[in-house]
Amino acid sequence: MTTDEIKRNIDCAIERIDRAQCDSGRPVTVVAATKTVPAELIDFAVGCGIKNVGENRVQEYLAKRDAVADAVWHFIGTLQSNKAKYLVGNIALIQSVNSISLAREIDRLAARRGVCQDVLVEVNVAGESSKTGVSYGQAAELIESVCELENVRLRGLMAVPPRDADDGVYKRLSSLYEAARRNRPDFDILSVGMSADYERAIAFGSNMVRLGSAIFGPRA
Repeated sequence: MTTDEIKRNIDCAIERIDRAQCDSGRPVTVVAATKTVPAELIDFAVGCGIKNVGENRVQEYLAKRDAVADAVWHFIGTLQSNKAKYLVGNIALIQSVNSISLAREIDRLAARRGVCQDVLVEVNVAGESSKTGVSYGQAAELIESVCELENVRLRGLMAVPPRDADDGVYKRLSSLYEAARRNRPDFDILSVGMSADYERAIAFGSNMVRLGSAIFGPRA
């Protein structure tokens, strides 16, 4: 993938998001999903205006962060509690909190470092065994528990709907988000939608999308 191709992909994605955004009425943040993408191409995308960058693996984040200027880093992959120490206080948003034990470890580390760490609760909306995330039925309980932590700020929800998801899946996520954000001014992110479904996700209320192949092309 050349830089010219990445620039064209970014322009195309932004144009499509702008159209979907006009229909939804909500501003949408683009997070470049950079799993296996070389640091120089990530840096180029950041220079093209895609400031938010999401990594799936802690070791890749650590290897790339110093080589990418001006990026706002997110963690979007499955996070083991013993790896949280590398992220807390160093990363803008941990999008994949899927248990109270992980949230408590993030809270403990944040307290030690004198920071408040922004997070999202990851919801496994369709109960897929191949995916992590709290079940839809237990999500409200986890949301309440995370909100009680002093050094963690819950900003919203993240989810990866099934490839064949019907509209009902997106509607359930939107309903869960709207119910949870009542009386919570900081609860303002619904991170749903990837390269294959981001326009559809925006139509159902997503205001953050995570784009990998739509920007960088198919992964090797």
